Amino acid sequence: MRATWVSYVAATWAFVFASASFYWALGGRIGLETIGPGLATLTNDPWFVAIGLWGVGVAKVAGGLLALALIRLRQQRRVHRLIYLITLIGGSLAALYGAASLVQHVLMITGAIAIPAGLGRVATTWHIVLWDPWWVIGGVLFVTAARRSRAL
Repeated sequence: MRATWVSYVAATWAFVFASASFYWALGGRIGLETIGPGLATLTNDPWFVAIGLWGVGVAKVAGGLLALALIRLRQQRRVHRLIYLITLIGGSLAALYGAASLVQHVLMITGAIAIPAGLGRVATTWHIVLWDPWWVIGGVLFVTAARRSRAL
């Protein structure tokens, strides 16, 4: 059981993350300032809502289900191996994305590179304190869940 707790935490991370996408897809406005005015205005575009919010939300839920599948399907070796690889790669990419974004946003805040108008200074700060670390944490959770599932 000790090796499975991280899979549950990774799944919870994904479901919480998905809830923000679904909230905004349903027309919620709270927190939009944290992603930037450029993206916030896209929430009025039906294609962006359908693909960028609903689609991404569903992908996040799928990630959470993968984390749970690491535990539930461990007896099925071939299936588990595939889920392990997808989770390991996805987690690695999420952590790298968060880390690279964090570096980029810090460079923006310090003035080393320009802040795009569609992002703005307020959202850049939110990315540094919330979104970028959130991606890194999620990535680390998924990589850890995958690696620990091999020990089960």
